[in-house]
Amino acid sequence: MKAMKINNFNSVNHHNPYKKQQNEPAEQSKKPMQKDEINISSEAKNLQSALKSEAERKAKIDEIKKQIENGTYNVKPEKTAKSFLDFWFKK
Repeated sequence: MKAMKINNFNSVNHHNPYKKQQNEPAEQSKKPMQKDEINISSEAKNLQSALKSEAERKAKIDEIKKQIENGTYNVKPEKTAKSFLDFWFKK
């Protein structure tokens, strides 16, 4: 079996990238800090507003259910008919 010869064992330190990083912090502190930035897509904004609308809708439905259970809910036929017509004729 032949022995392997190792030359220039200490030369690794001259090319060590970590050693170079250790010398750079002073230079890096001179650079201005970058600020983090976040962008919310319009799709996400629409979803968020839909969730708010959903919560408002649920609150309104709960209120109507409570009125029906108490017998205090009054149906307004004119308003109901107008809503149907507005929906069907896209007003």
